[in-house]
Amino acid sequence: MRIDLHTHSNRSDGTDTPAELVANAKAAGLDVVALTDHDATTGWDDALAAGEALGVHVVRGIEISTQLHGESVHLLGYEFDPDHQPLVEELRRVLHGREERLPQMLDKLASHGIDITMADVAAQSGDAAASGRPHIADAMVAKHYIGHRDEAFHGWLNSSGKAYVDRYAAPLFEAVRLLKEAGGRAVIAHPWSRGSDKVLTPEALEELAAAGLDGLEVDHNDHDDEARRELRRIAADLDLVTTGSSDYHGTGKSEKFHLGVHTTDPEQYERLLG
Repeated sequence: MRIDLHTHSNRSDGTDTPAELVANAKAAGLDVVALTDHDATTGWDDALAAGEALGVHVVRGIEISTQLHGESVHLLGYEFDPDHQPLVEELRRVLHGREERLPQMLDKLASHGIDITMADVAAQSGDAAASGRPHIADAMVAKHYIGHRDEAFHGWLNSSGKAYVDRYAAPLFEAVRLLKEAGGRAVIAHPWSRGSDKVLTPEALEELAAAGLDGLEVDHNDHDDEARRELRRIAADLDLVTTGSSDYHGTGKSEKFHLGVHTTDPEQYERLLG
């Protein structure tokens, strides 16, 4: 059984519709795929319908934008109640934070001669629950300022970029608590990448495990072999599940993040969601 527990559709910053994502998962030989759009669950129904038609089991998921000690940490949530009101309200705050910073980011780009309007961004975000940095990047590509989305994050939109503006993210421990209260499972996405390693120390992971964290996404393109070995050791010490996944975004991310590039062991999947 081949299981990929971290993918994105165009309901956040992927380029496939939820149904296309599931069809592509089928073509990639996956038996199970989780749709984990950023801070939103609006793609679940379409993905589930496609999965039923194609014989692919779809796991209902999300990737929540959180922070710990000022550093960004992404939290994957699985099979929770999407109508749990405290969680709904927190996700609404996170999505509002995404939208709220856009004008400031566009103003910063304009000061460097890059003319992108809110309408340009909206044309790229389409059915996404909120517009964000990837959609600004896509607008920059559409207007021929850059050649690929990735270029926008090198020097412009990343946390040290010329056009970056901070935004609200849920406190990590609070997000874990809300997911668990909503009946879900909580797994840290790519825990030792993108600055998260600064705050996700073994001691912090021990505290998170005590607070209800279920697992760590170990096998991910952003982790080298040494990081994977150490994360697997920590997970074993804390009795946490380990997962593997692609972090697929369609054409919104490089080809090395293709569906099924990393997968979750069926025994670990059973521990997490069985």
